[in-house]
Amino acid sequence: MGTRTIPQVGPTEARRLKRDLRFKAAQTGRHTGDRWRERGRCLSADPEVFFPTTIDDAAPALAMCRECPVLGPCLAAALDAGDSEGVWGGTTPEERRAMRQVWLPEQSSW
Repeated sequence: MGTRTIPQVGPTEARRLKRDLRFKAAQTGRHTGDRWRERGRCLSADPEVFFPTTIDDAAPALAMCRECPVLGPCLAAALDAGDSEGVWGGTTPEERRAMRQVWLPEQSSW
């Protein structure tokens, strides 16, 4: 198995990611503990919905996340852990890989 090269996020993309409402929600929700997991809308759904095989299949999970009251803490946990599979906090794996490049340097400055 080869290693996957992750395209580096440039300054313009980094600024766009920092303005993303999901990213901002993750910043706000980062230090809320683990109780958020009890309130996730995903608890009432089939877990397979959150691990789609294609980006098109991610639409139902992304729609559910948009209405979830714990989107921020969920995304923060995924970014902290480096989860690269499935839909977390209203993001696809590709979106999180980009966000994580901005997330890690920001968190080290706290």
